[in-house]
Amino acid sequence: MSRSRTERLVNLVICLLSTRRFLTAAQIAATVPGYGHDPADAREHEAFQRKFERDKADLRELGVPLETGTDSVFDTEPGYRIGRRDYALPEVRLAPDEAAAVGLAARLWRHAGLAQAASSGLRKLRAAGVEVDPQATLGVEPVVSAEPAFEPLTRAVRERRAVRFDYRTPAADEPATRRLQPWGVVSLRGRWYVVGHDEDRRATRCFRLSRFASPVRLVGEPDAFRPPEQVDLIDYVAHSFAEPAATRTATVRLRPGCGNGIRRQAHAVDGDVVRLRYSDVESLASRLVGYGADVVVLDPPELRAAVIDRLRPIASRAGTARASEVSS
Repeated sequence: MSRSRTERLVNLVICLLSTRRFLTAAQIAATVPGYGHDPADAREHEAFQRKFERDKADLRELGVPLETGTDSVFDTEPGYRIGRRDYALPEVRLAPDEAAAVGLAARLWRHAGLAQAASSGLRKLRAAGVEVDPQATLGVEPVVSAEPAFEPLTRAVRERRAVRFDYRTPAADEPATRRLQPWGVVSLRGRWYVVGHDEDRRATRCFRLSRFASPVRLVGEPDAFRPPEQVDLIDYVAHSFAEPAATRTATVRLRPGCGNGIRRQAHAVDGDVVRLRYSDVESLASRLVGYGADVVVLDPPELRAAVIDRLRPIASRAGTARASEVSS
């Protein structure tokens, strides 16, 4: 599927999720980027209708609950919307290669090119008098991801090559070198983990990617090991990193209209200031940093410092890339 078609489908989903009303084809054409045309031109309008019919078929084939209907008995033209309750997904369990693909896609989307086009479409809906729900698209908001170990680990999983890296644990003062035969990289509760056979301890182990203290080095030849077939990697991670009881509270300020995932997890909300219960500073900092400039930690100071520490290398890489673009 082409990039333009993918963007158009995502923007169509965002548009139809953001209103409870049925939107006619004409309203969609005037709102969603990629459908613009001159309705008075018979050839252009026919091309739009064919494109829209294909896109509706694609969405239904993907399992998106696209509904057809009208808001009033006086409406002469049917409209379209997405049933929100039916759109919500159950828990998703990904195989290692699927998790890698999703992670790479999330990284590509962090530039927010799709989000900018979608925001433009929602502004058009408001201008046309259509009520828009800003909370409806929380499942498709882009976040920033910064895990340097992700790509070399997924490569090692594909090639079945052992890896070596330095790993820091909360109980140790200095990181220790680990040797691992990686079976898969999985995501749980917003964090990435690698699971495999620890060559030094001769046992199954999992490691949180945010705790890696050195670049991942691939060692040995490809096809050096064969992962077991009957291992639930996510279940293993869940038991290894079971969350202790949340006993601390963080206060966070969100940019208006942003950070809906954080709002949903908060136990208290006062406008754009929310309070979150947590147990581990490192894990909460890793989750908050994914929202970039949309989140500012107000309290406690240790959480604020942890978030800033994670943002510094991201800002440094962004500055280097920007300087490179200017020089070229």
